[in-house]
Amino acid sequence: MFTLVIGGAGSGKSVYAETLALAQGEKMPRYYLATMQPFDAECRARIARHRAQRAEKGFITIECYTGLAGVQLPAPGTVLLECLGNLAANELYGPAGGEKAALAALVQGVKSLRSQCRALVVVTNEVGTGGHRYAGDTLAYLRLLGAANRALAAEADCFCEVCCGIPRYVKGDAPV
Repeated sequence: MFTLVIGGAGSGKSVYAETLALAQGEKMPRYYLATMQPFDAECRARIARHRAQRAEKGFITIECYTGLAGVQLPAPGTVLLECLGNLAANELYGPAGGEKAALAALVQGVKSLRSQCRALVVVTNEVGTGGHRYAGDTLAYLRLLGAANRALAAEADCFCEVCCGIPRYVKGDAPV
């Protein structure tokens, strides 16, 4: 089962996605794919806060900043990928760079993960309602993440938008 969870900043998408991952049961491993690079003290503090929040929840953390297709899970289980927005930026502005290469890396990476796990929950950012007066690198990032979101929503079994902590399923059904 592949569920794509989308929402704006502070929408509650991450909390909801974690709830979905935890609902898969304790009998299989739970992996948390962390994509935020620890560039500075603020990022390191945020990462530490996130690790503390999920410390007692049974997740095995795998850090992956680029090259998602290269991730090999130790055993099938539940994967929570947090978050596609960070991964998109890392791929776009990394050494391989470029929108086409980054889009291929994101889509192929998610397909690779999906083939290795029983349940996959991917968190992503909504980027289509923030206006259109962007240029340069910001516009390239928005185009990339928008294209990745469309491609992955088409592949997902379930697609859910979270607003104010309330999930609304656009594709598939909410788990019971």
